[in-house]
Amino acid sequence: MSVPEIDLSDAAVLRDPFTVYGRIREQSPLARIPIPGIGAMWALTRHADARAMLSDPRFAMNSGSFLRPGVPEHCLRYMRTMSEREAPEHARLRRLVSPAFSKRQAEAFRPRVEPLVARLLDGLPADGPADLLERFARPLPMDVICELVGIPEQDRPRWREYGATIAAGSGQGFAEAVPGIMAGAEAAVARRRAEPGDDLLSELAAEPGLSDEDLVTLVWHLVMAGQTPTHLIANAVHALLAHPGQLAALRGHPGLMPGAVEEMIRWCGPVMMTIPRYATEDAELCGTPVRKGEPVTAIVASVNRDPRVFADPERFDVSRAPASHLGFAHGPHFCLGASLARVQTEVALAMLLERFPGLALAGEPERVPDPGTWRLAALPVTF
Repeated sequence: MSVPEIDLSDAAVLRDPFTVYGRIREQSPLARIPIPGIGAMWALTRHADARAMLSDPRFAMNSGSFLRPGVPEHCLRYMRTMSEREAPEHARLRRLVSPAFSKRQAEAFRPRVEPLVARLLDGLPADGPADLLERFARPLPMDVICELVGIPEQDRPRWREYGATIAAGSGQGFAEAVPGIMAGAEAAVARRRAEPGDDLLSELAAEPGLSDEDLVTLVWHLVMAGQTPTHLIANAVHALLAHPGQLAALRGHPGLMPGAVEEMIRWCGPVMMTIPRYATEDAELCGTPVRKGEPVTAIVASVNRDPRVFADPERFDVSRAPASHLGFAHGPHFCLGASLARVQTEVALAMLLERFPGLALAGEPERVPDPGTWRLAALPVTF
């Protein structure tokens, strides 16, 4: 079988990845992505194959694949999150912390998210225009994380700055933000060890199997993975405003919101590819040999529009019947905070649409040319 190659720097991929990946998906279930200076990565384009690989123990995370240039040495031990640990250690940590991230716990946290959203909405100019990404979608996830782990109110503006830096990706700013995050996390863990409160960190600090290092690492994991709602909320608002019929349906039937959020994750979720898995032995994917040590990813932007799973997949439909998108991956590394991200996005969109019935785009927003994340540079709106 001829395996097509994907150039992630191609302007067509950066401008409209869904069309490019869709064409490749119908040509082949497997592609190759050259990575300059590293080699090439296998990429699965179809839903069934991606789902199978993500739950296959022969394809595992590799802690050596995460490079962090410029990060101070004393911070590195906290940066090996569950996603980067070998199976036994990953399973141990996952078992200990998963109950705190259950769907039930996320729903119980909903009343704590609502005032955070309300405060940000209160700060928006009534007459506009405003950048909804900068003023609303970007600060909210870090506000939620601060509430989750009990960061003192006076420290939260600084944590917002950290969140914006982390959401922007790697670079000098990223490396400079890390020590501050780690110091704040260490202080938060020590505080909750001494004075438990009504938050997730206090609950986890009471778990005897979790060390201080485990807890600080978990806070780092939350900061990293917890930025996903920034771009999901921005993409979702843009999709709704660009599809007035769907916006009207959601306004007219607010009960559609949970399913609508699933559709937004499927149709315009920010994650374009899964973190690579590495073959732990010689294997075969879609009839093609894969050698031990070779990296494999699933192209989420392709598999979530696979017509073998989703009817009329290019159509954005807030009333679509539930289907198994892979926006939060699958298998043992399924996103730990998926339920919390869903609740956060539901609350943000519901309160935004209720508060501003005249919400509209103030021009067509530009996207950041990033092959790894489908994200806006800004979201100018009027109210």
